[in-house]
Amino acid sequence: MTLAAATNENLAQISNTLIYSAMAVYTLAFLAYIAEWVFGSRSKVGRSSAALTGSAAAAPAPAVVVKGAQGATGTAVLEKPRVVTRIAAGTRDVPDGPGAAGGTYKGDLYGRIAISLTVLAWAVHAAGVATRAASVRRAPWGNMYEFSITFSMVLVAAYLGFLVARKNVRWLGLPLAGTVLLDLGIATTYLYTASDQLVPALDSYWLWIHVSTAIFCGAVFYLGAVTTVLYLFRDSYENKVARGGKPGAFAVSVLERLPAAASLDKFAYRVNAAIFPLWTFTIIAGAIWAGDAWGRYWGWDPKEVWSFITWAAYACYLHARVTAGWKGRKAAVLGLIAFACWLFNYYGVNIFVDGLHSYA
Repeated sequence: MTLAAATNENLAQISNTLIYSAMAVYTLAFLAYIAEWVFGSRSKVGRSSAALTGSAAAAPAPAVVVKGAQGATGTAVLEKPRVVTRIAAGTRDVPDGPGAAGGTYKGDLYGRIAISLTVLAWAVHAAGVATRAASVRRAPWGNMYEFSITFSMVLVAAYLGFLVARKNVRWLGLPLAGTVLLDLGIATTYLYTASDQLVPALDSYWLWIHVSTAIFCGAVFYLGAVTTVLYLFRDSYENKVARGGKPGAFAVSVLERLPAAASLDKFAYRVNAAIFPLWTFTIIAGAIWAGDAWGRYWGWDPKEVWSFITWAAYACYLHARVTAGWKGRKAAVLGLIAFACWLFNYYGVNIFVDGLHSYA
């Protein structure tokens, strides 16, 4: 049987149509997230540190100030949203952000519409990935196009999974929808590869194990990276308010709707720490697969090297989190460098560097 005969072109075309349809729905979800931020008021749960202490120079902010065991302040990221009117010192903090607690009815309505559209887009997206797999009767990640559409599908699934678990991460919806549209746009425009069979080196059950875990790790690393970026902006905002400065109108409008910097920092650390062992397994699985396919476990191929560099960067980040003097912004920058290594390992190595993984 020839490779062409083994490919179902009708299913491949259906997959393409579904991916484009998903992009259309993601666009609507993206607009709905924007509407949530524009029309929703900030949370009425609490005010910023300076506002609660009576500083006249400080602009009011929605972050609820509480003192925990270590004196950290901030609003919760992972708790179920609930509306309260007063926070006593020493109690647990509450969530904040667009539609999370105390927002306007209109803002919350747009937020619910955005989530519904995201679920619909993900369902269409998943159907596109599934039909792509059915068209060639194999795992749908044999090249960069398939990896990209699967990666963004898993990314959205991880986001929705947090929401199903009743975790307050709706503030991730806007950057996530924009990223998914960018990823699918690049995939369909520059990375598209016609549906075809695998090269012999990839025709292994390890494709299901190694690549699937790499995709899942990348999706979770992305959530940690976006949260880290938001943390850096929110931390700068809080520091300016604490010094008595007056942030600009745009900063007040946007950054007041995010959870507090301490909560964002904690969430980023937790997701990166949770997924790091799986990334370790991904590298080990790749080495075992290389032994089966090429007769050696490690050959300093660029993909192998950058996978290890990524592992080392995240290891340094996690170590920095528990080392005195490397918390907060310093560790956050290190986390972003680690994610940049992951991105280069995916795009840069495959596109710009010749190696045994160039066929991907």
